[in-house]
Amino acid sequence: MVTEIAPVTFQYSHTIGRQENRSGNGFFYPVAITRDEENNLYVLNRGSETPAFFPCKRVTVFTIGEELVREFGEKVQPEEANASAPNGTFMWPTSVALDSQGLAYVSDEWLNRISIFNKDGDCVGTWGTLGDGEGEFNRPSGLAFDKEDNLYMVDGSNHRIQKFTKDGKFLATWGKEGSGDGEFDYPWGIEIDHNGDIFIADWRNDRIQKFSPDGTFLMKFGTSGQKDGEFYRPTGI
Repeated sequence: MVTEIAPVTFQYSHTIGRQENRSGNGFFYPVAITRDEENNLYVLNRGSETPAFFPCKRVTVFTIGEELVREFGEKVQPEEANASAPNGTFMWPTSVALDSQGLAYVSDEWLNRISIFNKDGDCVGTWGTLGDGEGEFNRPSGLAFDKEDNLYMVDGSNHRIQKFTKDGKFLATWGKEGSGDGEFDYPWGIEIDHNGDIFIADWRNDRIQKFSPDGTFLMKFGTSGQKDGEFYRPTGI
């Protein structure tokens, strides 16, 4: 299968943000972005491990015009960075996604959990368990919701994709470690198109893979390199 896309040119509009290791509408190691129905942007700041920069691990919400709306989340203290870490804290946050009600879901590859925040920025729940069984995960990365509010998670170190209800009930999984069709080598990013098909950034395989909603492999593109159409460790889509 060959898909051809006409060249697209984007006209520069303006820049949003600045380096900001504390509160404010700047960023510190931003790793993920999404937007809500009001076109507010949610930027996930992975932050630093330096104690002086502890406040930098957060989600910053702001308008296209760079007006700060709110912030939520904070860095967990090192001695608490385990399965019982306080709600609303992050260690190595990796992705943020919004469900149909506007709740924000944040994955954390160190704490191996999903944290859920309401529109006021309050943490209203967490779920997740380290492991390789169904519903367990090891270093989760990308998150994406489908039209039915099912949450798809890239389970990085388990080299697979998992599907959950938004309450954390396991529904399905597919993938294994490898370089063949439908296999992964530390996958990272995820996106779902208007048809419900799922695109995965297959990090170490330097390619993008496409799947149907039930996990059936559809196509792939990309190879290792620096030329047009080649990738080196793709992380997002």
